[in-house]
Amino acid sequence: MVARVWSLMRFLIKGSVAGGAVYLVYDQELLGPSDKSQAALQKAGEVVPPAMYQFSQYVCQQTGLQIPQLPAPPKIYFPIRDSWNAGIMTVMSALSVAPSKAREYSKEGWEYVKARTK
Repeated sequence: MVARVWSLMRFLIKGSVAGGAVYLVYDQELLGPSDKSQAALQKAGEVVPPAMYQFSQYVCQQTGLQIPQLPAPPKIYFPIRDSWNAGIMTVMSALSVAPSKAREYSKEGWEYVKARTK
């Protein structure tokens, strides 16, 4: 009984995290033009390091541990506009060949099963 409840709780937590991620992507319009994606990445780069520092300070205060000062994160420039189309092209290419690959793999699997049962 406990195992079923625990597995249900794990499923609900994972579903909530996945749903939250989908909502965040939709709310921030990250699947739209690359300008908005670039702006969201830049905003995250500005917000995340101070938040991590504040969290580490909070943990230090609550636990009494001393965390050494970490070096500043490197400045990373990742042009989403250049890689966005390449990613979309790769995904669409994979989706377009998926039916033929599925048929090919199932045929190979069927031949393997037939060979093993003889």
